[in-house]
Amino acid sequence: MSTVAWVVAGLCLLPITQAELPGPDFRHPVRHHQGNEQVALLGAAPSAALVRPNDVGRLPALGWNSWNAFNCDINEEKFLTAAQKMIDLGFKDAGYEYVNIDDCWSIKDHRDEKTKRMIPDPERFPEGISGTANKIHDMGLKIGIYSSAGTKTCAGYPASIGYETIDAEAWAEWGIDYLKYDNCNVPQNWTDECNFCVPDADNGSLDYINGTCMDDGNYCPPDYDWSKSNTAKRYQIMSDALLAQDRVILYSLCEWGHAGVQYWGNTTAASWRSTGDINTNWDRVLEIFNENSFWGHYTDFWGHSDPDMLEVGNGDSMTPNQWRTHFAMWAAMKSPLLIGADLSNVTDEAVKIMLNKPLLDFNQDPVVGKPAMPYKWGTNADWTFNKTYPAEFWAGRFQQGVMVLMFNPYDATKEKVADFGEIPGLEKGASYKVTDAWTGDDLGCRTGSVLANVGAYDTAVLVVGEKCYGQGNRVMERMGEGFIGRDFTA
Repeated sequence: MSTVAWVVAGLCLLPITQAELPGPDFRHPVRHHQGNEQVALLGAAPSAALVRPNDVGRLPALGWNSWNAFNCDINEEKFLTAAQKMIDLGFKDAGYEYVNIDDCWSIKDHRDEKTKRMIPDPERFPEGISGTANKIHDMGLKIGIYSSAGTKTCAGYPASIGYETIDAEAWAEWGIDYLKYDNCNVPQNWTDECNFCVPDADNGSLDYINGTCMDDGNYCPPDYDWSKSNTAKRYQIMSDALLAQDRVILYSLCEWGHAGVQYWGNTTAASWRSTGDINTNWDRVLEIFNENSFWGHYTDFWGHSDPDMLEVGNGDSMTPNQWRTHFAMWAAMKSPLLIGADLSNVTDEAVKIMLNKPLLDFNQDPVVGKPAMPYKWGTNADWTFNKTYPAEFWAGRFQQGVMVLMFNPYDATKEKVADFGEIPGLEKGASYKVTDAWTGDDLGCRTGSVLANVGAYDTAVLVVGEKCYGQGNRVMERMGEGFIGRDFTA
């Protein structure tokens, strides 16, 4: 395949070849941190990744977060219930481990006068955050907490700018394992001198063409060094405070894709938000999916571009087909997978989707760190930035072979063909053993391609395994819920 160009937010042109997409031999250089000792390792990558002890942050985080289901309506009981449901429904056994407290956990109007620490709300958390943390740890799970790199959180509670060391020490003492660090209420002296184009309606960027912001937004020049921006500095201060603690705390940036975070995020944290906030509207999920699809080259071990939490099972505004696409693409992009639904009321279908073993195996593969990448757009010309019709054909290597995803963005069933000659890592005209990732059905040996009729807004997911020799195509009787297979000629 010929060399192509990534066009990201009108600021980055990153030529890559299909041979680079995606491969197990590409590795980031890494910055090991054990106590205060740092060791730089050589290698070719966008930036040096932050490596923590015990593999914390090496793979995308798996867990649950309170915000999407409950917003500020939280208390200890809801977190303990979520933790127990994670165990009862099989999420813990599947690798989900974090139970994360989002905004609104502290007293709202002041810190402790003597220690300057934030004060856990005694009505919501009668034994403090440390008491809740002990109970979560006793269940074999980990606990996360929330703050913002500003004067107040997004809901108006005390935040951490100017208190980074005090807060990091408190969280480590309380037994915290994960920090989500937001971007609200930034004081004027900490704002950036110019802006990074984030073509996202949630960030106010409505006037853009193919990912390039066209409005007069005081945008920085293409060669601007975002690692020296005030935003990068704000988040680095908290990173340093966390690194100084005896306890390892996974650090997750929630800066909404601002300040060219893809270029410096993995030197600072384990993951970084690439977009504004998600919600349960399908159009919003598509918009975020499209945005994050252009940042895959910056995801690898120890650093993951984050298109926000999962909305699978949260209400009924999306169909199961849309849930499948949402989860499949987040897993394939090696995004953190943080459940946003109330696990006390989640449907069996939503649970089944979020426990899909092949997709979790791909997301959590310990050998291949790179995500799946688009190899063909489908509706649009390749490398088109389109929030309504994102890239439809994706592939990525993992230990079981090559995962292939075919997304149908239309409201009616569409025929899709996975042509082996187009897919990186596969050979034109060759025969491979193929499995339907949704059902586990063995589709037999397929020569040259696989055809499926994909239901409205659904995504077919295939695991293309070892080569077959001397075997032709077998009739595909069923290919996943919402998919209809048929005989074909390769």
